[in-house]
Amino acid sequence: MKHGQTAEAQPLAASIAQVATGLAGRVGFAAQEIGADEVIAFRGDESFAMASTYKVAISTALLDRVDRGELSLGQMVDITRDMLVVGESALAETFVHPGIQLSVANLIEVMITESDNSATDICMGLAGGPAAVTEKLRSIGITDQRVDRLTAEILRDFYGLPAPATPEVVAEAYRNNPALVTETGTRNLDFEKDPRDHTTPLAMLQLLLAIDGGTAMSPESRGFLLETMSRTRTGVGRLKGLLPKGTPVAHKTGTTGGVANDVGFISLPDGRRFAIAVYTNSSETPESDRDRAIAEIARTLFDYFYIGQVSKHSG
Repeated sequence: MKHGQTAEAQPLAASIAQVATGLAGRVGFAAQEIGADEVIAFRGDESFAMASTYKVAISTALLDRVDRGELSLGQMVDITRDMLVVGESALAETFVHPGIQLSVANLIEVMITESDNSATDICMGLAGGPAAVTEKLRSIGITDQRVDRLTAEILRDFYGLPAPATPEVVAEAYRNNPALVTETGTRNLDFEKDPRDHTTPLAMLQLLLAIDGGTAMSPESRGFLLETMSRTRTGVGRLKGLLPKGTPVAHKTGTTGGVANDVGFISLPDGRRFAIAVYTNSSETPESDRDRAIAEIARTLFDYFYIGQVSKHSG
């Protein structure tokens, strides 16, 4: 996939972006129908904080190790208390006692579908660490996306914690500063300026197309990952928010402070599909508005790819 788009697509992209005006801060997106050449992008080469959409890259590197026979999806992993990370999660909040063991497949499942931070950092370790994930991206030609930190470290840096964001560290921070809880939805521009764990929308689109096209992983791993992404339960108001009921969507969300993102694949009624990456950073609007911005972009692109025209969706 070429980075950039035709001159004819530029006003189209600007028109699509206009539907998000006022709903979110800085907006960027990139989309392409699977098997077609046309790329629709707005701020496609600008850098955005990925938040949890970087879990797509982690999955890619981990499944590469599975493909090479270094790990198996059925391999069991012991999960100890010191591996747990705060966040909207199944592990840290549900299993408070010792004695957790999950397969690699189930770790990827909750990392994607629940955006579980504990599972993410365990998967990162199994993939070889952030440098190994970035190396995998480079090996498939992706230069404008980088993975640098564990989620516990990203949360540490976002909230200014003294150590990575384990449940114990965060509990102590809340005791010392009860107002910290109000910062979860507040933008942090200094954090966003840090180039670590950033992507361009076009680079994420390139990753999605590499996954789907078989250059990033085996057909078996592709099927496993796309099926997992189709079960994502976060972000129901984002890519899915304004699509016709029942539209198949395989996606991964990302949320931190003023950051709200969603990336993945959307199926059209005639069976065609398109890949899409939408990033909104630096927002001061309510989270529902940020979700709506993503939903408006997704629906407008859905209409364009399906019927060949841009229409402002109402309803």
